[in-house]
Amino acid sequence: MTQDLFSLEGRRALVTGAAKGIGAQLAAGLAAAGADMVLWGRSAQSLTATAEQCRTFGRDVTTVVCDLADHGQVKQRAHEMASEVEVDILVNNAGTISRGPAVDVDFDEWRHVLALNLDIPFLLCQQFGRAMVDRRGGSIINVASLLSFQGGVLVPAYTASKHALAGLTKALANEWAPAGVTVNAVAPGYLETDNTAALRADQARDRSIRERIPAGRWGTPSDVVGAVVFLAGPAARYVNGHVLVVDGGWMGR
Repeated sequence: MTQDLFSLEGRRALVTGAAKGIGAQLAAGLAAAGADMVLWGRSAQSLTATAEQCRTFGRDVTTVVCDLADHGQVKQRAHEMASEVEVDILVNNAGTISRGPAVDVDFDEWRHVLALNLDIPFLLCQQFGRAMVDRRGGSIINVASLLSFQGGVLVPAYTASKHALAGLTKALANEWAPAGVTVNAVAPGYLETDNTAALRADQARDRSIRERIPAGRWGTPSDVVGAVVFLAGPAARYVNGHVLVVDGGWMGR
């Protein structure tokens, strides 16, 4: 039946950056579709609201407290988890952004953005992807950006990281497709999140962005949920290495 194509019953999904914003909405959406949840965040308290919402759908919920800025800790924790539980769906949502002219970017800040937006997704794909390949099945969804295609303004590190994440998505899809593992990405457009607060506060920039979007509005984190549920489930079993844009029509303008 058609509804079975979008059911995630019997599967377990891990979402990073699940405490708020896009991550919280994606976690709730996956739980509503039937997935048990693993929520990854920096503190147990920050994950409480998301965990409670996921449990309202009758789902089993586990929280993982681990600072994604600590590569060693992330690798160890992910390795332990991959050997303890079966993660069928991995959503690499967590990330960061830094704004400023390229000539003024501090190299440590450059590396911090690249580390969180690219290195950590690679480590998690590697740890959980290995188990998926061994089981011959699984779904990985990376959260890319419109700046996986465009240059943006005053965000060189973010743009570089999101271009690279789109490339990594395709590279892993090529390797793991024979084992039944799909690796895709969603590229949200301009959404109302903490990362875009500065843009929305600038009246001229806010107006120019809304005028460019055919939908005539900023998106919300909930607008991305359907795309991720689709890519995570049976309906997308023959979709691989794809970057699905969710942007209100921005890229088609």
